[in-house]
Amino acid sequence: MVESKAPDSLAQDFVQFAVDAGVLRFGEFKTKAGRMSPYFFNAGLFDDGARMQRLAEFYAQALLHSGIEFDMIFGPAYKGIPLAATVAVELARHGRNLPFAYNRKEAKDHGEGGTLVGAPLKGRVLIVDDVMSAGTAARESIALIQAAGATPHAVVIALDRQEMATEAGRDVPHSAVQYVRDQLGMQVCAIAKLADLLQYLETNGTDELRAHYPKVLAYRQRYGVDKGTV
Repeated sequence: MVESKAPDSLAQDFVQFAVDAGVLRFGEFKTKAGRMSPYFFNAGLFDDGARMQRLAEFYAQALLHSGIEFDMIFGPAYKGIPLAATVAVELARHGRNLPFAYNRKEAKDHGEGGTLVGAPLKGRVLIVDDVMSAGTAARESIALIQAAGATPHAVVIALDRQEMATEAGRDVPHSAVQYVRDQLGMQVCAIAKLADLLQYLETNGTDELRAHYPKVLAYRQRYGVDKGTV
């Protein structure tokens, strides 16, 4: 069980959890933007019941600390689907029983039809996802939520990479998180940020992990943005 802790302590515990689970890895990885990143975060590797349960606890704690108010949860296909379901279960355990929904990539032409599954979208909707690289998934979710007559209100992610987004193949001076927050007017909450990862590598990791600190710091200095989630 994830104990209730201050956000900084929660972030450090989450980074440790992600490293232990093999979800956060170090080396050379090509990002969607074509950059060579010294680290890679793959939430799809939270792939058993115990890991998903603990991951949901981290999401719930981050949300409770954030003070963000919302009326329901939405999980964008595909990684957002199990996240929305397990976070809803964990919040219910904390006394906040909220409806949740998710979308299909392709519309169903039989049964209930459509692309949306679960509770009807209404009120202030929280989008649950793993990371936000270009903001594409967030914009697609926002369009679906608005089309249903609900309000896209906030986004919660596991890791804020705090790096410049790309548009038309070019770097822009803001991150996808900043775009969603500042241009779309939505609140954004993250369990941990790149700054937390750097702190972990510098102070809490093993000698082997600390050896990755210079490369991650150099990546941050080249592609980083000053502010991310709060």
